[in-house]
Amino acid sequence: MSRERRDPIIHVENLAKDYYLGDNVVHALRGVSLDVYPGEFVAVMGASGSGKSTFMNVLGCLDRPTSGTYVLEGIDVADLGGDELAAVRNRKIGFIFQGFNLLPRMTAEGNVALPLAYAGRCRETIDRRANAALAAVGLADRGSHRPSELSGGQQQRVAIARALVTGPSIVLADEPTGNLDSRTSVEIMAILQQLNAHGITIVLVTHEPDIASFCKRVVRFLDGRVVDDHVQTPRDAAMVLASLPREDGRESTP
Repeated sequence: MSRERRDPIIHVENLAKDYYLGDNVVHALRGVSLDVYPGEFVAVMGASGSGKSTFMNVLGCLDRPTSGTYVLEGIDVADLGGDELAAVRNRKIGFIFQGFNLLPRMTAEGNVALPLAYAGRCRETIDRRANAALAAVGLADRGSHRPSELSGGQQQRVAIARALVTGPSIVLADEPTGNLDSRTSVEIMAILQQLNAHGITIVLVTHEPDIASFCKRVVRFLDGRVVDDHVQTPRDAAMVLASLPREDGRESTP
């Protein structure tokens, strides 16, 4: 089925966001219109101040637009009250951050389980889904480890598992490879590609063209507007990873 015949999971129309700094007005978003369809893997790019971070904050229900329409899986988000907005955010959106945002005194499993605990799920459900999410990112044997006992790449995998544990409609990733070396960045992109191949919709902010090359679609912002939006054939992160030397100097094996 063509993309045009499906309902978008995200529909944004004439979206504007203004910030008031004293007597000055900053137009962070200027009439952005965009649809994201189920199963897409979208990179959002742009220089500092281009509006990409503001756009992601609005998509994540962390900020409200000044005007325009934002519909998330059939829900007009712009019209929701604070409690309703929080409920949509917790149920429908998984977040991955550049800085991991893990609680240092909790285990990997405990960090992954937090969204379910906040939602009041029973202990059996929490344990089952947290373990399944860790297994999905290759960390089934690291659930009892604290963040300080994990590498940067493993910590980001825990953060990805936490984003997945509630079964969100969409995952928003804000510079998820920004604190990682080049090899570990490709490992994270390989995981995200695997998740996307299983139907998870991902919108990822990055300023790195190499990272954007692993995504299926690239949307570029400039001065609060979308100036480019194109579909591409993504690089296969698993194949790139296989060609990179390992720490022992040998080539990786698939």
